[in-house]
Parts: sequence; structure tokens; C-alpha cells
Amino acid sequence: MLKIILPTIMLLPTALLSPPKFLWTNTTMYSLLIAALSLQWLIPTYYPYKFLSSWTGVNQISSPLLVLSCWLLPLMSMASQNHLQQEPVSRKRTFISTLILVQPFILLAFSATELALFYIAFEATLIPTLILITRWGNQPERLSAGTYLLFYTLVSSLPLLITLMHLYVKIGTLHLPTLELTHPTLSTSWTGMLAGLALLMAFMVKAPLYGLHLWLPKAHVEAPIAGSMLLAALLLKLGGYGIMRVTLLMGPLSNFLHYPFLTLALWGALMTSSICLRQTDLKSLIAYSSVSHMGLVIAAGMIQTHWSFSGAMILMISHGLTSSMLFCLANTNYERTHSRILLLTRGLQPLLPLMATWWMLANLTNMALPPTTNLMAELTIMVTLFNWSTLTIILTGAATLLTASYTLFMLLITQRGPIPSHITSIQNSTTREHLLMALHIIPMFLLILKPELISGVPL
Repeated sequence: MLKIILPTIMLLPTALLSPPKFLWTNTTMYSLLIAALSLQWLIPTYYPYKFLSSWTGVNQISSPLLVLSCWLLPLMSMASQNHLQQEPVSRKRTFISTLILVQPFILLAFSATELALFYIAFEATLIPTLILITRWGNQPERLSAGTYLLFYTLVSSLPLLITLMHLYVKIGTLHLPTLELTHPTLSTSWTGMLAGLALLMAFMVKAPLYGLHLWLPKAHVEAPIAGSMLLAALLLKLGGYGIMRVTLLMGPLSNFLHYPFLTLALWGALMTSSICLRQTDLKSLIAYSSVSHMGLVIAAGMIQTHWSFSGAMILMISHGLTSSMLFCLANTNYERTHSRILLLTRGLQPLLPLMATWWMLANLTNMALPPTTNLMAELTIMVTLFNWSTLTIILTGAATLLTASYTLFMLLITQRGPIPSHITSIQNSTTREHLLMALHIIPMFLLILKPELISGVPL
């Protein structure tokens, strides 16, 4: 574990001391090397924990998420190069070091076996994200977006801290492998219910559950591209991961806790998909689509069967790559037309034909076309929900239909139709952008061949 975390921390002096000419080259290459090194976590094993130390351990559930977070750091720095071109070198260094700072915290949060450490890392990811949004966002509304993000997260996670302390007093340890061997301590009394609610609430806000999701579209729309990729691909997954780890501790949940979350998650998938059909803002559309996908993950996490957990794992990984790629594509449009409004950026296929290919691939994976892992995940989750209660098929089926329709709507309106009259000249797509899209989509295609790497099931 340290052989990834220490190089990641040493990226900071690299970013701060590199000569201005080689700043991007050095940081991107170094982080790509770290990403390549992190692939060793995917080696199959029969042990419940690989690389176990006293604080951290890599689990079947956490290893794909850890590799994903290592993989996204070079991609984030590649995506940010263009909009930081005009900035002075000192600001570039600050931006890159903010991106690098969030990385060890995410790695710790995904691999911590001590719940107190997990809580600290979970909360610490908030600070660099807040700096990214409120300093490098595009519009003055970024301050209100930052306030939303801060207060939603803080209000929901203070009860989590209190409950963790309470559990520590009751059991005497917060070490996850030990807790999994003890009997579920949360009783069916009201205190147990409230403790369960407090444990879940922080992750429900982070993952966003429908109803607690209002910070997400704001934060996404105002964030710079690296902030959007970070939020969509990693910080939402912290919520899903937390739900999967904490529900295992609580034993079978009481129905009072189950039903509201399940109904809200499924209903939210339906509602946010229909909200997507009425969006005028491209980034906001992609943000709402991630709410609907994470709704399925929450629903699967609440059922707590092997199938649902593996479906939730696969969906988290494939959604991380897909939505990150969609944000990158939206950003390439934004950098050329300086507008996120769909009506003002339409008809770009004749102008950027190769970008249209990437758009089509990203949209097809987003709406779960058959060979992709997105489809495998959605089918797995739908089957578990159907097995749990047959009526859920109405909600999940409608959500799938709406997902397909808003994805096609997004593809058609950005790529087809008349070119708006104010677009007279547009710069060509660069090799850097094509490489960025390829590095998103190639792992997706490779995972189709071996999905058990990310399914969270012991091989």
C-alpha cells in the first residue's frame, strides 16, 4: 500500500519543483507510472484482504476502486492543460498540487481497515475539492456551489462520527476485519435504528440519493473539468463504497431503514432521468445522469445480496469511466464554443468528425449497450431487485427507457442539426484530447473481456 501512497505524495515536490517547460510532462508521466504500478492490486487471490497492514488493506471490493482512482489522476491533469494555458506557472503548480493532494486521501478512504481513518480520509477529500470548485470554477456562482457542497457533506457526516465513537465505546474496536467477525451490534431498538440511519446518511448524501442530491448539479456545473471528473468518477463512488462496507456491519437492516432508501433511490433514478430530458445545460445533464446511475447502486447496496453487491461494484467502475469521459467531451465543446447551452453547441459533427465518434462511443456506453460492462451491471442489479420484489421491474424498466432516450437526445442535439450561425471558425481537436478519450474508453472495452476483475466477488 505504501509503495503507491508514498510515490503519490512525492508527486507534490515533482509538481512544485519541475521546470515550467516540463511541468505537465513530468506530473502526467509520473502519475501514469503510479497507475501502472497500482494494477498489481487486481491480482486475484483467495484471501479476504491482500496487502494487509495494520491500517490499510486491499479488499475485493476496494481494489477496482483504488485502481480507478490511480488511473484518473493522469487523465485529470491531461484534461486541465488547455484551460490553464494562460495562467502563470505558480498557479499551474497550485492547481496540480491540489489535484495531487486529494489522491492520497481517496486511496486511504478506499483502503482503510480502521473506520476512524476511513472517516478522516472521507472528510479530508472535501477540502481540495472545495478549493478546486471555488477557485478554478468558471462563474461567480461557484461560491454558492461550494457552500452547498460543504454544508450538505458536513451536516450529514457529523452524525456518522458520533455513531462511530458510540460503536467504539460499545465494541472496543473499529477495525473492519475484526468487526466482520463479531455479531452485528446494532439492535432492533430505536437507538440501533438511529445509529444505522446516521451511519447510512453521510454516504447517502455523498452518493447522492434523490432528495439529497441538490449539491451535485451545482458543484458539477461550476467545477473546472478536473473537479468534475474527480466528483463524478471518485467522490460519488466513496458514497457507494461506504454503503457497501457499513451495511455489512449492521447485519440485516430493519425494514424502516430499507424501504425509504430503496424507494427513494429507484424513484430518483426515474425522476432524474426525466429531469435530464428537460435540461438545457450539457454539464448539468451529465450530472443528473450520474444521480440516476448511483440510485441503482444505492438500491443494490440496500438489498445486501452477493449478486447486488457485484452489480453495484461493476456499475460504479463503469459509471466512473463513462461519466468522466462525458465530462471531458462536454469540456472540449465548452473550450471551443465557450457555452454549455445545448442549443448553442449543436451540429458539431461536420466540424469535428473524430470527436463525434468519441461522443457516440461514450453515449452508447452510458445507455448500456449490450457488450459493455454497464449493461452487465444494470442487468445484475435489475435481476436482484426483481428477485427481491417483482414490482421494482416497473421502476427500473422505465428508468432504463428514459436513460436511453436522454442519452440519444444528448447525442443528437450536440452532433446533428444545423450549425448555429455564431460559430464561424472552430479549432481542430488535438491529439491530447483524442488520447484522453482513448484512455477512458480502452479500459471500458478491456473490462468487457474480463468483468470478474471489477465484480467484487472473490475469484
